[in-house]
Amino acid sequence: MKNKRFFWIIGIISVVAALSAALTAFFFVKDKQKKDDEELMEYLDSAIE
Repeated sequence: MKNKRFFWIIGIISVVAALSAALTAFFFVKDKQKKDDEELMEYLDSAIE
């Protein structure tokens, strides 16, 4: 009984860690994409002038 409870706790902690890692990676990628888009727009604006 005690062993089963231990595995449930470890499982829940693992799921939470995996979700937080996935969300962090998602937000880093989104932020990088936003910066790249801004740089591209600046380049295009200066190339038109």
